[in-house]
Amino acid sequence: MIFDILSKKFQRHNTGQKIVKIAKKLCSALAALALMTPLFPEIPDDADFWSDYPNAELADFLVSKMDDGELLSQILMFGWAGEEPSDLLNRWISERGLGSVKVFGWNTDDTDKVAESISEVQERSQKRKLKIPLFVATDQEGGWIRHVKGDTTETPGNMAIGASALPMDSYYSAYYISREINALGINMNFAPTVDLYTNINSSVIGSRSFGENPDFVGKLGSEFVRGSLDAGVIPTAKHFPGHGDTSLDSHGKLPEISADYETLKKRELIPFKYLIDKKIPAIMSGHLSFPNIIGNGEPASLSHKFLTEILRGDLKYDGLIITDDMMMNGATMYAGSVSAAFTAAIRAGNDIILSSTTAELNENLWTRNIALMKSDGEFRGSVKDAARRVLRAKLEYFKSPNAAPLHPDLKTVHERVPDKDGQKFFLSQACRSITAYKTGNFPYKRKEGERVLLAGQTQFDSFFTEARKRYGQDCSQFKFDYELGPIQTDWMGNQIEKLALGYDTIIFCVANERSSEIAMRLKKLHGKKVIILSILTPVPVLGFDWADTILCGYSWSKYSFKALFGALNGEFTPSGILPLPQ
Repeated sequence: MIFDILSKKFQRHNTGQKIVKIAKKLCSALAALALMTPLFPEIPDDADFWSDYPNAELADFLVSKMDDGELLSQILMFGWAGEEPSDLLNRWISERGLGSVKVFGWNTDDTDKVAESISEVQERSQKRKLKIPLFVATDQEGGWIRHVKGDTTETPGNMAIGASALPMDSYYSAYYISREINALGINMNFAPTVDLYTNINSSVIGSRSFGENPDFVGKLGSEFVRGSLDAGVIPTAKHFPGHGDTSLDSHGKLPEISADYETLKKRELIPFKYLIDKKIPAIMSGHLSFPNIIGNGEPASLSHKFLTEILRGDLKYDGLIITDDMMMNGATMYAGSVSAAFTAAIRAGNDIILSSTTAELNENLWTRNIALMKSDGEFRGSVKDAARRVLRAKLEYFKSPNAAPLHPDLKTVHERVPDKDGQKFFLSQACRSITAYKTGNFPYKRKEGERVLLAGQTQFDSFFTEARKRYGQDCSQFKFDYELGPIQTDWMGNQIEKLALGYDTIIFCVANERSSEIAMRLKKLHGKKVIILSILTPVPVLGFDWADTILCGYSWSKYSFKALFGALNGEFTPSGILPLPQ
């Protein structure tokens, strides 16, 4: 532009071609000087993550200061298997600047140790030059998906929220769950699950779903997001584009879902659209194949079409995209290897690549992708863009007033976990969720001399405790394991069929298909009152028309058992709806 102005001026005064050439050289020199000028002249070279500059400019600055290894490390998330982070994970953080870690549920019974470990890994991140903190994630959905155990609250879960049909129950469930993990230093939660309960035989989704109605799920999911953010935790909607229409679990193999794109738009994508409109900061991509949308069988988590064209393009999403665990067979079987799956995930448009195990420092997933960054400019650009998006999200979160602490206060952990206000709420929420699916002699009051047998899973102490509070300590007990093989199931069925002959009323807890098979043996008995208390998904008891009473509670939480027996005993009138296709 300067050259054009000077050229016209000189030509107008007939100063000749020589002056024009001089002007051209001057402009070239100025352009070269501009290229040598730092891109961020206002940000000093020694600035770091915590320096006080606008987030967008600071994110660009941080990216400019990172080498290829740091850029790639920033978009990786690794978990640890022991009670505390391994030396290997610590090296990834200290030596390479790992961007995120995941707290899995294998060794989280010691709440203090979880908080202490998080503080230690964050301290390592702050010893690096750029001082970029870690995203620390977990799966604390509520209900039976509760990776951080110890003193945290076991809640009624999503299907119970769907049964109460109250948005406030979704908001406060997320709020109190998030307050607890925030106290431990966890800043990201892989929840809410907004998969529709389209296939009621789904073993992996089940009671993790709010229900089967897309708008209903979208509204409840939106409130869950709001509650999480208000409590200072980043919510992550999952599993895009929807895991509900399959009975297969992508941990074991790649599920194929036959829905076409028009069906998805009218069904599975609607909840995600609700959340995108509410500015959901993160979405998890699922290891799910849609052969009628992409004929080559690639999972959505590795698909440029699903993540870049549909999620980013059609749905206008601009937040973080995080893969489901790349150690799941649903991803690696298609890609052929873990390293190839990581490459495909980056090319597809994921910003954070999650692995439940910590990779060795020189595994193929590292060496392959570092080499690609050097040889493939487009691939390096994808890594760089993802790192920039992660850094921008971190700046926005960690510099907000209610971010989870990098170093949780170990002295106050037990004052905040479990959350005392949350405990009161979850009991009331459980009561609102109880659904009376079938009512015979209801409510049930034990008559004098009536012989009562309690049948349920060994693991659920609350079932037996709450029953005996109301129906007497002399109630007999029949216990069996939650996980049973077919032979054990048949044997237990034979045992209860004989045992029940000596009782007038049997109160039976059905939690899954195996316990349902055992309970079905009571159908043969005549003159016995059978009361079924269903927890988790109610699908296994929907055909129990022979039972006297069926109540649905959707969870093995102690609050759900209190609510179930409170309703059965007539302490309140159950008002929950069945959140299943009618």
